Parts: sequence; C-alpha cells; structure tokens
Amino acid sequence: MKSAGAHGEPEMLDAYVIEEIKRRERQRDRDERPAVELPVPPPAERGPRRDEDPPGGNDRGVVIIDYS
Repeated sequence: MKSAGAHGEPEMLDAYVIEEIKRRERQRDRDERPAVELPVPPPAERGPRRDEDPPGGNDRGVVIIDYS
C-alpha cells in the first residue's frame, strides 16, 4: 500500500517512472507474443530466376502510351 504524503494524500509516481513501466510491459508483451513460422522452400526449389530466360523464349513486348 502507498504511504500518505504530508497532507494525507497518496504519493504519485513520476511520469517518467509510469512511462518506463508501460514501455517495459509493452516490450514484455511483444517478446511473449507467439510468432508464426512459415515453411519457406530452399532457393533451389523456387521458380526461374529473373536473369534466366522464361519458358517460351524471350518474347517481350513494348507498350507505347500516347498522352496527347
């Protein structure tokens, strides 16, 4: 229980102490939050890389947009 001040009122904590307590509680909640781990296949099992030719050749088109 808190002790009474000089005028019989309970003493209050400094704003810094209150904010520090809140910050530590948020950090604790963040640290205790369960994390989801997604299975990620190794790089060798993924699709073709960007620097490789896509299946079907190198047929890349050109788009011209005329704003006039």
